[in-house]
Order: sequence, then C-alpha cells, then structure tokens
Amino acid sequence: MPKSRVRKKKDDSYAPPEKRATTKLDMRSGRSWVAPLMLALFGIGLAWIVVYYMTKADLPIGALGDWNIVVGFGFIALGFVVSTQWK
Repeated sequence: MPKSRVRKKKDDSYAPPEKRATTKLDMRSGRSWVAPLMLALFGIGLAWIVVYYMTKADLPIGALGDWNIVVGFGFIALGFVVSTQWK
C-alpha cells in the first residue's frame, strides 16, 4: 500500500495586523448655498403655480396667461439643476 504524503505544519506564530493611522476626511465642500437655493427654487415654482390656479389666471403675471405654468415648472427645473451641485 502506498504511503501518504506528509504535510508540513503551519507556523503557529500569529502576527496581528499593524494599526493604520486614521485620516479624518473633510466632508465640507464649501457649497452650503446649494441646499437653500434648491429649496427656494422648488418653493417659488410651486407657489407660482398655486397662485396661478388660485387666482384663476389673474396672477402672478396676467399677460402671460397659461405660460405661467411653464414659468413655475421652469423654477422647479432650475431647482433640479442646482441639486446636481449638492455633495
């Protein structure tokens, strides 16, 4: 009968991993203006559309007529554009 191979034993000396120096990340990007501007644009756009419907197309600008809805959604779209700058 063939003899089985002899396996080498593993080293029993355990070396714990070295501690790494932790670095503190600066999460501030200097863009503190983005969130307030984004929310303001959303609010202005929503208010523009609500005022247009509540006053039966007399306000905010009566001469624009139904284009007031486009202006309101334009403010909301600008809010989404500004939101892409938020980190």
